[in-house]
Amino acid sequence: MTDLLRFDPSASYLTGTGLEPSDVASLGPQLEKLRDEICDIDVKMLNGEIATPDSKQPLDAGFYLLPERLLAEYEADRQGSELARILAVTKQLMSEVDRVVVLGIGGSYMGARALMDACCQPYFNELSRGERGSRPRIYFEGNNVDNDASQGLLHLLGAHKPEGQGSVEDSWGLVVISKSGGTLETATAFRQFLHALEKTCGGNADLVRQRVIPVTGTSGKLFDFASQLGCQDIFPVPDGVGGRFSVLSAVGLVPAALMGINVMKLLQGAADMNEHFRTSKAQDNIVLQYTAINHLMETKRGACIRLMSVWSKALESAGMWYDQLLAESLGKFEKGAMPLTTVNTRDLHSRHQQHQEGRRDKIINNVIVENYRFDPLVIGHRESDPDQLNDIADKSLPDVMSAAIAGTNEALKDDGRATTNLYMPRVDEYFMGQFFQMLMLATVVEGRLLGINPYGQPGVEAYKKNMNRNLGR
Repeated sequence: MTDLLRFDPSASYLTGTGLEPSDVASLGPQLEKLRDEICDIDVKMLNGEIATPDSKQPLDAGFYLLPERLLAEYEADRQGSELARILAVTKQLMSEVDRVVVLGIGGSYMGARALMDACCQPYFNELSRGERGSRPRIYFEGNNVDNDASQGLLHLLGAHKPEGQGSVEDSWGLVVISKSGGTLETATAFRQFLHALEKTCGGNADLVRQRVIPVTGTSGKLFDFASQLGCQDIFPVPDGVGGRFSVLSAVGLVPAALMGINVMKLLQGAADMNEHFRTSKAQDNIVLQYTAINHLMETKRGACIRLMSVWSKALESAGMWYDQLLAESLGKFEKGAMPLTTVNTRDLHSRHQQHQEGRRDKIINNVIVENYRFDPLVIGHRESDPDQLNDIADKSLPDVMSAAIAGTNEALKDDGRATTNLYMPRVDEYFMGQFFQMLMLATVVEGRLLGINPYGQPGVEAYKKNMNRNLGR
């Protein structure tokens, strides 16, 4: 097996306030049974080989084998497969425009946002086109109904200018993502940004069609709209893949390819995590260990707040992606932990007091990056020493980060606060693929432990219904 993320739960083993190793070990047989159910029974149900009971409806388990399927299809057909078409269409668009707006909400954009922040240069949009490798700048909208945010982006795109598109640098395009097309935030934004694009393209319908990439279901409002426009390339959100589990489908892959992200490595990372999940015993299985620790801390110690403490700004959006995954999957029937992402060391100065000395209702899951993209930045020496840093002038920012991680974890342990460490060797496509797949699998396992269906989202549907009623629809 190639390199994997590493999970260390040892700091959650605390007498009186945490767990005992025997607690986790005793859950092993049940976890392995649930794992086998996900890998075998759920797959057969999804394929129609056996009936799906009402308790498992909806069964959006298609995310599980999606990475292997996409890779295998591409290997068999380098031109006609879905992955090949994604690469070809995005390559064409990036050669024609310098900005792309990704429209989507919830799982339809959060994975792509996480990939951009994790795998692209931190100030990607500020780089010149040459420094970006001719990849377009990427912006996200359709995830809110904020008037000024939308107007500001339209102004940036030059939608207020009367002239049509000229150079590549002045040209822009749209990726619109919605499985049904009925989500009001995204549907509204698509109508508005499409109108602006039509104006910018000088009313050239063929050019507009080339500038729009829809990702949607095989039927529904967005599919009908895209068909009416004459969009030649409409990429599917696969049946059996729910929005928050869709990051490794065209939902995430189309924007990722536009950013220049290596989608093969992303999918391979997820496939390798699947293999680990399928074949490793509970005591060695990081998906099952992560699930066990967090589930037991909630049920035995009342840790109903689940903190993902990421020690890299590059992972903040990934944490927010997980917040949505966990909240919508497990926050049902008065169950499920409340997720919260913090970024350290930044948030140590705004939230840590409460986490260390507030209520004992939290477990802290650290995500620690072991190797950085850039060379270490040394503090440096000065002849004068007004800030009194010369004694550590030879230390680098990674040295300071390591000291902060160790010091924070020591303080939490001394106060009897349960923590875990998830180690990411480096932030890149391969390990992000593992990260996404690990947490999606863990969420499904935990849902089954809680006795609830992790798929479907009745609360969100109620919100949509009420919003439309208040609009007089």
